[in-house]
Amino acid sequence: MKKVILVLFAMSVLVACDNPISKKIKETKEQVSNTKEAIEEMSNMQEDIEALQNVEPLTNEEFKEWLPDEINGMKRTAYKAGQGAYMQIAMVEATYTSEDKSKKFKVEVIDGAGPVGAAATAGMRILFSQDFEEESETMTRRTVTKNGLKAIEEFRKKNNKSDIQLMHNDRFYIKATGTNMSIEETWDAIDDLDPDDLG
Repeated sequence: MKKVILVLFAMSVLVACDNPISKKIKETKEQVSNTKEAIEEMSNMQEDIEALQNVEPLTNEEFKEWLPDEINGMKRTAYKAGQGAYMQIAMVEATYTSEDKSKKFKVEVIDGAGPVGAAATAGMRILFSQDFEEESETMTRRTVTKNGLKAIEEFRKKNNKSDIQLMHNDRFYIKATGTNMSIEETWDAIDDLDPDDLG
């Protein structure tokens, strides 16, 4: 009986303590879970990819019409479209800057329509099916679900820089970068862009 109690005590200590064995068990569980989710996502998106291959990507003009002149008090200071044309991928990039130049918001959008666009964004969708969280002295990185969308948030503490990546409507890959902006401020800027108006 004493042996059983000792074994149970030893096991509870192993589980409770932050030791390499319990860490490895946790990591393995997460990897198995992530692999399962990735396989499910690949299965789910097969029909989406086939449908998107037959959709006409947005034109440079349509992208430009979608971009507002101002976001959360920051004016558009740069704009670039068509840089993916040689790869037959529709994409746009824009930068917004506050009046005192203290804050900068940059957004990049790739349209997953068309044969090449659908293939290019497929890998990104698999990435968003994962669940992870990491933190160090300099940065935090994690997956979140916001407004029903899976996203990856990254915050670099030293220079107060936020990165948010997401797939909108399983078609548009959006990467938003906020300089001197918190994660919340960067999300606010994305909402102000109104991604629902895309396509």
